Amino acid sequence: MGGEFKLKGPDLSKEGLPANAVGDRIPAAGHVDGQPVIVIRTTAGLRAVGGKCTHYSGPLGDGLSDGERIHCPWHHAVFDLDTGEAVGAPALNPIPIYEASEREGRVYVTGPVDVPAAVRTPASNPESVVIVGAGAAGATSAETLRRLGYDNPIILVGQEAPVDRPNLSKDYLAGTAPEDWMPLRTPGFYQDHDIDLIVGPMVVRIDPTERRIELDDGTHIGYGALLLAPGAEPHRLPVKGGDLTHVHYLRSFEDSRRIIGALEGARNAVVVGTGFIGLEVAAALRHRGLDVAVVDHEMIPLARALGDTLGCFVRDLHEEHGVVFHPGRTVAEIADSQVILDDGTTLPADLVVIGIGVTPRTDLAEDAGLEVDNGVLVDDRSRTSDHHIWAAGDVDRYPDPRVGRVRVAHWVAAQRQGQAVARNMLGHDVVFDEPPFFWSQHYDVPINLTGHAEGFDKEEVVGNASDRDVLVGFRKDGTIQAVASIYRDLDNLRAEQALASHDQATLEQLVSGKTDDGASSACRKDRR
Repeated sequence: MGGEFKLKGPDLSKEGLPANAVGDRIPAAGHVDGQPVIVIRTTAGLRAVGGKCTHYSGPLGDGLSDGERIHCPWHHAVFDLDTGEAVGAPALNPIPIYEASEREGRVYVTGPVDVPAAVRTPASNPESVVIVGAGAAGATSAETLRRLGYDNPIILVGQEAPVDRPNLSKDYLAGTAPEDWMPLRTPGFYQDHDIDLIVGPMVVRIDPTERRIELDDGTHIGYGALLLAPGAEPHRLPVKGGDLTHVHYLRSFEDSRRIIGALEGARNAVVVGTGFIGLEVAAALRHRGLDVAVVDHEMIPLARALGDTLGCFVRDLHEEHGVVFHPGRTVAEIADSQVILDDGTTLPADLVVIGIGVTPRTDLAEDAGLEVDNGVLVDDRSRTSDHHIWAAGDVDRYPDPRVGRVRVAHWVAAQRQGQAVARNMLGHDVVFDEPPFFWSQHYDVPINLTGHAEGFDKEEVVGNASDRDVLVGFRKDGTIQAVASIYRDLDNLRAEQALASHDQATLEQLVSGKTDDGASSACRKDRR
């Protein structure tokens, strides 16, 4: 979750910076009283804020400003430069604000300073908000409602308390993140913010006419506005032995705990599926010392999501760490201590983890009469066919102006959609059209993907994947629709902003290896 933060640049309270070293896109980094600080010019003047992202401690000095906000280079969290507020997931907490001034051609910084809390009055005020699902979209929406000044009841219903789900297949499973890192918030957070968190009971029915939900214990809860964010269900492998006790799926905190509990005495693991989850699990299990075999009908892992260049790189990286791939194969049967493939090959397996995709949980929506088609259909404000019900996260399909209607099963996208839903419930009328962002970690190598790479017909490569310094652009019908990168964090931020503004010119510069804002595109390998 980020290593020790290294201070960069001068002491801004004593030495300051040359005024001409402070630009409007790339922040200037320094420190004040031992804390990292960045300085940037905006149309409103100089701004100085904390230089460490509150998500995984990413260096904001390596980030990018859009004039009003600063974007973290690691996982694209966004902070307001005037208030320090975390306005774009995955960060939830604000960064500090400092006082910047210019004297005799140099910029100096003091502080931090207190910023008065904004007084916000919602334009619309539902009598209550009920949120079904306490994952990325649901939990973030609840928090955002309170930040926007909503003071009526919020009921958040989930199978588990909100956790840092991306880490379930990364550091936590690998044993490098302690359990107390995993909750998104302390238990007292929801009580302090007057969010009624209900963990355990299942929502079994939505009654749109009466505007209420029903729990499996018979409890009815009314709503003024309802957010459906129940997530998705892992695909099950329909083979003999698929229900044995050493066969696992990974979706929840408890799933990850069960896999860790099954590691005692285990020597061999088989992972079925070469998607992001399957390969992250393979890396985590190798870190714990297990022999790992990976099975998939695809010949190149992740090729449909990341193309052949990065797919081959990821395969080679895992093989360097001892993972054995069985491409072009499927599982015929799972036995007590082995997995039998379709060609008769037997693989020793004390543990089996299956990651072959997910299906959106649409049963509640269908039973309530909402429009459903491979997800709950919503408009560009995330509203369903019922005026009082919204949907977000893995469960919904929304119109994206770049590629048409999509369903995106990514953590950051779900959080940002949850933020947009909260604003729309309160009358802000926000179009949700942000390009999705996703990151995946394989050993010490992070891969960032922004945009929609599905169905691309051409990939363009800048740099060298084997050197862990690469950017890949994905085209469809001549248009660049997504960009993936390894360590080219700043370029990935540029791509996200270009995709958001439909700026194909900048995207063309990126895939040609050229940029025009004066910042280096060199790879950065100091994340951990």
